[in-house]
Amino acid sequence: MLGWYQIHPLFIPVFGPNDLSSGMVQKIQQGEPHQAESEGYQLSTPHASTTKAEMILSGAMQEFLENGYAGTSMDRVAATAGVSKATVYSHFNDKEGLFAALVRKMAAEKMALISSEQMMEGTAEQVITQILRIGFDQLQEDERYLSLIRLIIGESGRFPRLAQLFVNNVSKPGIERLTAILTHHPALQVADPEATARIIMGAMVHYKLTQEILHGQAIIPFESDRIVQSLVDLICRSSRGGVK
Repeated sequence: MLGWYQIHPLFIPVFGPNDLSSGMVQKIQQGEPHQAESEGYQLSTPHASTTKAEMILSGAMQEFLENGYAGTSMDRVAATAGVSKATVYSHFNDKEGLFAALVRKMAAEKMALISSEQMMEGTAEQVITQILRIGFDQLQEDERYLSLIRLIIGESGRFPRLAQLFVNNVSKPGIERLTAILTHHPALQVADPEATARIIMGAMVHYKLTQEILHGQAIIPFESDRIVQSLVDLICRSSRGGVK
């Protein structure tokens, strides 16, 4: 039991050049945090650690979006977050680890919007419409999310791992969640749920890419409502048994 102390996969509150050893973690889990502190490790309470981590992530988001990945340093993140450089390194090992935590945090926020249990309620048409509305609304309303996608696309040539982080933490879970809904919803009988999930996500991403990211709204204007309705019709009619 961790008591007042916290070991978190993203936020490891270790103040020093080395990570906690497995033995030290075991001591903390056994309720002996004072032994860890006596050997040079400064541990923080869950609330304090989480607050610091949130400050760092907020500062990192600002720096990454303003200066790009290559132009952002841990020094600048610390200054923007209002914490010391040592505090930044006590939570995140390096810049890539910090960026990865930022992507995971945003991914968790997005995945929370699509609950498998909630999506199992309603007709097939209602479910597909709700999924598409949520997707388009998030891309429309969350400017930070859109800016982060721009950043990742722009930096992917020099830093392919950044793009892979996004695919692994955002695209892949999104496809899996949507595939599960299409597979198990009683009113949907989709022949290939995974392919259909990719078509839905691809339509949303392509729309936002051409309309916003590539500034094509004045060149090829189009209303997202038309895409929503067309996909609902196509998917529901392709289900064995037709529209439910």
